[in-house]
Amino acid sequence: MPRVLTDERRDLVKAIGDFCRRECGTKEQRDKLTANGQEPHNQRLYEKMAGLGWLGIALPEEYGGAGQGMVDLCLFLEETAYGRAPISGFGTTVITAAAYEKFGTEEQKRVILEGVVRGRVEAVSMSEPGAGSDVGALTCRAERVDGGYLVNGQKTWCSNAHFADHILLIARTSQEDSKHQGLTQFMVPTDAEGLRISGIETMGGKEVNDLWFTDCFLPDSAVVGTVGQAWGQLMAGLNLERMILAAMMLGVARRAFDDTLDYVRQREQFGRPIGSFQALKHRIADMATELECARLLLDDTAAAIDAAPGRVFAREASMAKLKCTELAKHIALEGMQMLGGYGYATEYGMEGLLRQTVVSTVYGGTSEIQRDIIGKTYGL
Repeated sequence: MPRVLTDERRDLVKAIGDFCRRECGTKEQRDKLTANGQEPHNQRLYEKMAGLGWLGIALPEEYGGAGQGMVDLCLFLEETAYGRAPISGFGTTVITAAAYEKFGTEEQKRVILEGVVRGRVEAVSMSEPGAGSDVGALTCRAERVDGGYLVNGQKTWCSNAHFADHILLIARTSQEDSKHQGLTQFMVPTDAEGLRISGIETMGGKEVNDLWFTDCFLPDSAVVGTVGQAWGQLMAGLNLERMILAAMMLGVARRAFDDTLDYVRQREQFGRPIGSFQALKHRIADMATELECARLLLDDTAAAIDAAPGRVFAREASMAKLKCTELAKHIALEGMQMLGGYGYATEYGMEGLLRQTVVSTVYGGTSEIQRDIIGKTYGL
């Protein structure tokens, strides 16, 4: 089913596609931009996109953004992922910017949102060694002192902190009867005294970090929103986080599918293209059908969010995240199988797409957590 877009959105998609083909369309270009795949974010390319006005696509016009909604944001994320643009910092930046837009002071909004539009990267830190899916189990403490807070503790899996300007930290400021109470958000400069950032080596390269806070002083002005109410603030951003991840992985899934399709059309064995064999033809048909289902789910959910921006679409956003991430991983694995030995070779890029997709069913709420959320919306 063809995607029905307005002329403006069709022009946006075409412009992004043209940009990606020109700037990072070849393996040689991407290797140069990413230090042979070890650096998934290239700041120079990112700032070029900022110059085109794309990074502020969903931010308010008063801070230099374009003031567009979820549909346009998802199109941008999907197309840049399809084009394999090395801008891994964008996802966390948008998630973080939305929190400041909703709950930040005017000064915080000015610093963060205007910075995002100009091409600055932001990070958010929730996870700890003992608190992943169970966010309420956070123990990193921010103790009240004269003029502010002293932060002590360890955070982990913080994406992009090593090149971000600030970290949106979620720390415990009090112990309440409910573990979800007593959490507070803070704006932390990455060069703050008492903060140490240490990279974690992963199969995706230099993406995530451990954070160590040792008597890190944060002034009262660093508090984002209401003290002790971070849990409610986090819940208000669930639509955005899940949709960002879903849109990115839909783009990766499309790329893996198209690369696989190109290969099976051209590769010949036993005197004919391997795609003409029923075993592969049926797998291609199934993947194409699932891609259409995922796209329709994402598009419909994005449109619903734009129509009711104050509503939390817990079921639909979780479904989109679950479907798109699991499908991306499946298609990349199928692509590796159909490409045979070439799927394993870095030259063809499928192994890189697989590495990208494997973690997508873990971050931003695992597939198991998404299924649990969906089940709860049905009263289970």
